[in-house]
Amino acid sequence: MPPRAASRVSEESRVPLDPSAAEATPPDLICPPTDIIDTDAIIAALDEKVRSEGAGDATRAELVQMLKDANRTGRDAIATAFQADPFASRKTTRAYTWLTDQIIRIVFYYAKTHRHPSSHQTEAERLAVIAVGGYGRGEMAPFSDVDLLFLTPYKITPWAESVIETMLYLLWDLKMKVGHSSRTIKDCIRLGKEDFTIRTAMLEHRFLTGDAELAGRFDEALRSDLFQGTAREFVEAKLEERDARHNKHFQRYVVEPNVKEGKGGLRDLQSLFWIGKYVHGVQDAAELVDLGVFLPEEFKAFVEAEDFLWAVRCHLHLASRRATELLTFDMQVQVAEAMGYEPRAGRRAVEVFMQDYFLHATEVGDLTRIFLTKLEAQHVKAEPLIERIFKRKPRVKKGYEVIHGRLAVKDDDEFLSDKLNLLRIFEEALRTGMLLHPDAMRLVKNNLDLIDTNMRSSLEARRIFLDLLLKHGNPERSLRRMNELGVLAAFIPEFEPIVAMMQFNMYHSYTVDEHTIQCVAQLAMIEKGELEEDLPIASRILQRGGINRKVLYVALLLHDIGKGQDEDHSILGARIARTVAPRLGLKPSEVDTVEWLVRYHLLMSDTAQKRDIADPRTVRDFAKAVKTVKRLDLLCVLTVCDIRGVGPDVWNNWKAVLIRALYRQTKTALEDGMEALTRENRGTEAKKALREALEDWPRQDIQTEIARHYAPYWQGLHLTAHQVFAELLRDITDDEIRIDLHPDEDRDATRACFVMADHPGIFARLAGALALVGANVVDARSYTTKDGYVTDAFWIQDSEGHPYEASRLPRLKNMIRKTLNGEVVAREAFKDRDKIKKRERAFTVPTHITFDNDGSDIYTIIEVDTRDRPGLLFDLAKTLADSNVYVANAVIATYGEQVVDTFYVKDMFGLKYYTESKQKTLEKRLREAIDAGRKRAAE
Repeated sequence: MPPRAASRVSEESRVPLDPSAAEATPPDLICPPTDIIDTDAIIAALDEKVRSEGAGDATRAELVQMLKDANRTGRDAIATAFQADPFASRKTTRAYTWLTDQIIRIVFYYAKTHRHPSSHQTEAERLAVIAVGGYGRGEMAPFSDVDLLFLTPYKITPWAESVIETMLYLLWDLKMKVGHSSRTIKDCIRLGKEDFTIRTAMLEHRFLTGDAELAGRFDEALRSDLFQGTAREFVEAKLEERDARHNKHFQRYVVEPNVKEGKGGLRDLQSLFWIGKYVHGVQDAAELVDLGVFLPEEFKAFVEAEDFLWAVRCHLHLASRRATELLTFDMQVQVAEAMGYEPRAGRRAVEVFMQDYFLHATEVGDLTRIFLTKLEAQHVKAEPLIERIFKRKPRVKKGYEVIHGRLAVKDDDEFLSDKLNLLRIFEEALRTGMLLHPDAMRLVKNNLDLIDTNMRSSLEARRIFLDLLLKHGNPERSLRRMNELGVLAAFIPEFEPIVAMMQFNMYHSYTVDEHTIQCVAQLAMIEKGELEEDLPIASRILQRGGINRKVLYVALLLHDIGKGQDEDHSILGARIARTVAPRLGLKPSEVDTVEWLVRYHLLMSDTAQKRDIADPRTVRDFAKAVKTVKRLDLLCVLTVCDIRGVGPDVWNNWKAVLIRALYRQTKTALEDGMEALTRENRGTEAKKALREALEDWPRQDIQTEIARHYAPYWQGLHLTAHQVFAELLRDITDDEIRIDLHPDEDRDATRACFVMADHPGIFARLAGALALVGANVVDARSYTTKDGYVTDAFWIQDSEGHPYEASRLPRLKNMIRKTLNGEVVAREAFKDRDKIKKRERAFTVPTHITFDNDGSDIYTIIEVDTRDRPGLLFDLAKTLADSNVYVANAVIATYGEQVVDTFYVKDMFGLKYYTESKQKTLEKRLREAIDAGRKRAAE
């Protein structure tokens, strides 16, 4: 363990500073101390300089330069040694601490001995320099702050003030980030009683130099006047502080965690030690084993987690060259490389690294629960609020008891005599609504080997597990606890590879296992009627009944189980489901359905988001794949849960509208026959609706409006858009550009309608104009009238993924008009804006371009799957325009850093792109445009 804050002043520290004081044997460091700093040589050089030139400004300047050189050389030596041994975090943090100690001692020596010597030092002119906080604990990352307490016996004297000032200016000249305070012992006690942050910092004090006897008095006063008898209030304060920190920095499953402050991070481990030190008086975490707080194997996990997290933090500092604690995507790649991670089983090195990170973070959570249990048992931590309010304990089944409001095991041996109890305890916890007592969790975790093949295949084990999913209404609670304790992976071994697995992309907010549990939670909420307003169709499907809940829950549990391998996770997952589902007790027909749902769990989402669902062919093909309304219902609910489980802001009205429209049309096709989807039927209904909407127009004008459009226009747009275009086209002249911007609240987007005389490349110019104003295009439709006008509709969102506020629309319209009029050249004006943010540059998305002549009756569908960036749609549209490609509409689906732009196109003669040579030529040009844009964005 790294050196912790001593509760007494060491014998070494009682020696007043002189040239030999810095000679004390340093702790085990990452490299030899002589490689870090030669304190004797610096002091000798300083003394010689003072003898020859005095202690004035010239000497001070030379001392600053010597220390700068020494600090740089020492840090370089530590960093080099750490790179060679990238997991040796304890030796590294001690090395940075020791280097800092030497510099501060030298600075104090100069200030006290040479700059402000006092031959007749009074009792009041005493000064002790004490390290506090993380520095006091002896743990420093490369860019950690240096927290110092300048301790004086009474009110600070002019001499002490001069020494402190000289020290601080020297340290600041060395670019050290120094947090400091000058206080008496009485001040420290008073402030420590008022502020728990100050009290915690002083808990970890360490004497550096100066008056050792004064430091000893300070230590005694802290114990007798501040710490003694105040354990409960300190523990409660630290736990409140922890909860507030977790709320601020989110949960440990978030894919860009805060290494220091996040849940399962270093601060949680430090909090455990602070409380242990305060309550038990321990000087080293190892002492918590002797006190019975941790088992030896749990303490081993504590050490491993601390070592790992400190290694990550140190590498993070070195990679970013500053004190940063947020493990952003770009930093994850660099830290993984620095720590020597390599690709494994089809996964990137960074994903292997982050899985280790989340496993350690989960372990920290387990250790925290164990520790707090012991505090409760000793009545140091207040009993849970619910127990204070409801003194009557809930009734539990035989073999269990309630301790501090949590479900506990009465007799360990009796409990373990039946393997099934390792599952039953989660059922009892759900039945009673209680959390598991950490001692019970420890018992389960330490006996996972009892979950063997015989236990997994027993009828009662299947019954219990399926009841956990289906019976109690909150399956995510038991699944999450089972997952954290290793029970879920033990019961379903195929689940183990995705535990704590990070998906290195900007789309998923959680690890794969947590995403799975979030999906199950969504399904449970729909079943309880909590999402009727947000999810009316999914809610009605479940309310109607007749749906196989067992199939749906098992399919959700297994839908991503194939992730992390070289093979397509849907195909691999379906094979795994074929093995796991029978083991869970599903009938052959149910197994078939689960397998199909896992294999095609992305089908509905992809169809809705990547294809034009206004095209009857799209819906017909989807209906043929689904085959039955029962499957459609299952897939619809699973799709909604899957999207909502990705992250808190992924599901929106736009996706909801697409999924609902696809569901309704497919259900109609399956119930009434495919002929119900013909363009003619849709066109007739749309024209009739427009006639009714324009009833105040002259009959001739209505006829003119209806006659000017081709068939695709009528089935591709909603009535509201038909009305807008009718108004825009009315009495238009050839040189006019008419624009209508209107919030489409149903789709969480702003609908931008454009009407102007048609000419080649107009779609690309519109895409450029929208990109220039920072608009994200989520859908686009382009139609040409029979009398030569283009009617283009774009649905756009701002940078936050929301419709534009009404106050921004006039300026938006003005900029678009300028671009369309040629007053602004989009490509030139866009150069400085077409950049990828630094934290997003670590993502690489391979480009895939496909041509599909079967997905639409009249268009070739070109799908471009590639890395997203601000000007991509404009570059692709311009390339198509320059190649004389007519773009009828574009569907844009964004998944974090990945985008799939789908274009429905014809050639200049109105034909599909059938010939392979034309497809290859077009693909080459599109790839060149993507590559050129990628280079611009990276500049």
